[in-house]
Amino acid sequence: MNTSNQSQVHNQVQFIEAEPDLAGQRIDNFLRTQLKGVPKSLIYRILRKGEVRVNKKRVKPEYKLQPGDVIRIPPVKVSEKPEAPSPKLNKIASLEEHILFEDDHLIVFNKPSGLAVHGGSGLSFGLIEGLRALRPQAKFMELVHRLDRDTSGCILVAKKRSALRHMHEQLREGKMDKRYQALVSGAWPENRFKVKAPLQKNVLQSGERLVSVSEQGKPSETRYRILERYAQATLVEASPITGRTHQIRVHCLHAGHPIACDDKYGDAGFDQAMQNIGLNRLFLHAASLRLFHPKTEQPVTFHAPLDKVLTRTLESLNEAV
Repeated sequence: MNTSNQSQVHNQVQFIEAEPDLAGQRIDNFLRTQLKGVPKSLIYRILRKGEVRVNKKRVKPEYKLQPGDVIRIPPVKVSEKPEAPSPKLNKIASLEEHILFEDDHLIVFNKPSGLAVHGGSGLSFGLIEGLRALRPQAKFMELVHRLDRDTSGCILVAKKRSALRHMHEQLREGKMDKRYQALVSGAWPENRFKVKAPLQKNVLQSGERLVSVSEQGKPSETRYRILERYAQATLVEASPITGRTHQIRVHCLHAGHPIACDDKYGDAGFDQAMQNIGLNRLFLHAASLRLFHPKTEQPVTFHAPLDKVLTRTLESLNEAV
């Protein structure tokens, strides 16, 4: 693949042979990764007009690539603007120190609280855009799953399409073990090992997403284990069996023990008490991930340490006892 700068790549005809790793990818999605910065509308226009050819033939946007396919991409005019999110170069460089593990197939990243996993909703860039800017030579880089913006901890990024498929299959089949740590209000009951409550997602007019327990919702289950008790709080380990939006946060609220400093599902009095000892973020952290490596198929476990704010909060709670 030509690795010269984007403007040169877009201004000449390209012929690319599909590698085995691209098998099954839709041609429209392939073009979006090849023609970074080109509007989707333009990509669909060149497909519709037959300017994109696969093995010298026209194809529809939903065509799925096969290994060895030869793709002709026409010259495309795009506005000259930087591809990488340049205003935050120091922030992008700082992502490097949060990488827990990296090889040719995946990156395991300890996401800081406050960093969105992808851009949008007024954000210039998120984790995935930052990692692509950090690794400009990487042909493929996609999120395997997501974390809420305010949640920290382990998140997986695939560096090959085959690795993405392999890890998605593990998620679907329940073979990936995710463990979170959450500081919740009050005394979590000794005999409360799980919360099973269907969850329904609602989108407000403002675009904000709120999730609630509802009989019309999707089946959802989270398992819990007590890690530490404090005077007015409990540190629990939460393992989501299903992967619904805001699942752990809503299940904790449903159990009567909302998570500390949760601006959507929290308890104002408890949050104020936690803020008084220095907690300024949601106390929900993806502490560990266990999965089968997509290449070796061997089980691997990754641990993400708590950040300074969460560590100091627990120290303050211990001192208060």
